[in-house]
Amino acid sequence: MRENGPGTKTGRAVRYSRVPEPDFDKNTINRSTDTLVYALGGLGEVGKNMYCIEHDDEIIIIDCGVLFPEESLLGVDYVIPDYTHLVKNQGKIKALIITHGHEDHIGGIPFFLQSVRLKQIYAPRFAKALIEKKLEEHRMTRGVKVTEINEESRVHTKHFDVGFYNTIHSFPDSLGVLINTPNGRIVETGDYKFDFTPIGERSDYQRMAYIGQIGVSLLMSDSTNSGVEGFSISEKRVAASIVEQMRKTPGRLLVSTFASNVLRLNQILEAAVACGRKVAVFGRSMENGVDIGRRMGVINIADEHFITGNELNTLPANKICIVCTGSQGEPMAALSRIANGTHKFLKIIPGDTVIFSSNPIPGNGSSVNAVVNKLTRIGANVIVNSALTSLHTTGHAPKEEQKLMLNLIQPKYFMPIHGEHKMLVQHSNTAQQCGIPEDHCLICANGDIVVLREGECFIGNERVETDAIYVDGNDASGLSTSVIKDRQILANNGLVAVIVTIDSRYNKILCRPSIVSRGFVYIKDSQTLLKEAELVVYDALRKKMQQRTTFGDLKNCIRSSLEPFLYQRTSRNPIVIPVILNQKAAIAEIQAKTGARR
Repeated sequence: MRENGPGTKTGRAVRYSRVPEPDFDKNTINRSTDTLVYALGGLGEVGKNMYCIEHDDEIIIIDCGVLFPEESLLGVDYVIPDYTHLVKNQGKIKALIITHGHEDHIGGIPFFLQSVRLKQIYAPRFAKALIEKKLEEHRMTRGVKVTEINEESRVHTKHFDVGFYNTIHSFPDSLGVLINTPNGRIVETGDYKFDFTPIGERSDYQRMAYIGQIGVSLLMSDSTNSGVEGFSISEKRVAASIVEQMRKTPGRLLVSTFASNVLRLNQILEAAVACGRKVAVFGRSMENGVDIGRRMGVINIADEHFITGNELNTLPANKICIVCTGSQGEPMAALSRIANGTHKFLKIIPGDTVIFSSNPIPGNGSSVNAVVNKLTRIGANVIVNSALTSLHTTGHAPKEEQKLMLNLIQPKYFMPIHGEHKMLVQHSNTAQQCGIPEDHCLICANGDIVVLREGECFIGNERVETDAIYVDGNDASGLSTSVIKDRQILANNGLVAVIVTIDSRYNKILCRPSIVSRGFVYIKDSQTLLKEAELVVYDALRKKMQQRTTFGDLKNCIRSSLEPFLYQRTSRNPIVIPVILNQKAAIAEIQAKTGARR
């Protein structure tokens, strides 16, 4: 059935049934009648977006992303939200809705499905293809159904009526979300920008204006570019710059961009074909992006225009365009391996031109600069995006475009999302310039609960359990989190090992403990401290072994006696590792008794 208004069946404003005025404090949450809005990720950070809307016995989740780790998190592949709250309430989860297919919005789905049983995921066309590929790689295709949605789709549950509208982003088929709840309307923009001459679909200005006219209680809006003045440049301007650069480059051309930006990939490929260049694609994610783009009809380049790595040496340099991953300086990406001289097919020839059709994501600047320097050192001409080159444009709305969204939706309350704390504050200031009162702008952290009650919003007096979980490989159990915390303690405070020899037959300590330190104190200058520490442990163990004990009791005794002493003397908390050695005769006696019992 075709519906006239997003999330409504008649196009008229929905009349919400009034809830009797509660007799409890305003900030106290009533979980049976209030609508609750909270984030498990995405607030105070750019990544791991996951926003939940809860009413009584139902939860709607919007996006399920990952955060890529900082350089200091060695050995970590992804950072994901703590799903504990949703695991406890998985019977309430009615839908996971995806706004678009970037990793910070879909990358957490395989890990989420390890913890939570979920029957239905709703996603736009291109995101659906990427999610299904992820589920296939993780062998999860049987457990969950991925349903395609577009701006005409509706998701209905007992308490929620969800509609959608088209937005522009650096990813095809991006959607904003309208959620009708018993206490008012919520709009979640997803990632968006306004491009008046876009490549592909246009933003649905009419629908956004209509949503604003029928009334919105709470707007949750992308804050990534809150500190950027003005408007973003158009993708068509970027396309023209790429064609111009392609034409004037005399030799081989290497272009690196985000593999997920399929519309940009199509511009690069079309420019290469227009300039008579054959295209070689390197990098797994880039190959996947091109493959899915061609299957979806976003990329319309014939097979004859592509070449393999083995064919690179068969063509003149000015007839080759290489498209590769690595625009963010990722160590294992194709461009980094090319810069290091370890790529299987490609080595830089002096005179090659390398184009970065991207900007560094915050935190990646040093990695990108390192790759640029390596490429320049071996003879490449490197061109990065700037105001002069216009080789990239953002997918997130700067201030003036954020103002346009605020004026279209006209929310009563505003909750900035998807950004570091400074970005959230800047976006809140922009909202106040657009007429939203300061006390109606709700700046939250992950886990804070915004209560929607009869069209009014406030931050409740409870929080949802949330934390960052570090993922090493495909382990989403949280065990890697404790490993990373140990690494951080080792980096800051070092390690102390305590070696104790006992005779378990007589419950007797045979000699004074020996302490070995690494990364804690300089041993030659700290002999007195270590000798005192040995005496502290020895005295504690002698008292403990006057009674019947276990090996676990002895280890706890060592830690509980040594850790406070070391902190008192050095103001540092090293990792203390007890090593208990049992006398050979005692071990043999234990083994003999064990064998006899068997």
